[in-house]
Amino acid sequence: MSKPNFKAMSLKELHAYVITHREDDEAFYTYADKLHAEATWIEMPALESAEDLENYPEFIKQMSKSSEPRDKAV
Repeated sequence: MSKPNFKAMSLKELHAYVITHREDDEAFYTYADKLHAEATWIEMPALESAEDLENYPEFIKQMSKSSEPRDKAV
């Protein structure tokens, strides 16, 4: 049985494959490389209190955007 072309798969397809084939190290590392390449996260130091979030408005904006319902025709 031949393996799929992991580099040609979308991130979503690769994620689904990795979840169902947890023993496939090559797929996992390709997935991790794609996640790193997209770099959609915001890096920030560890918070000492909840009030520290006020110092990172871009983080709050990103989190608010990702928590909005995707289908607004509810």
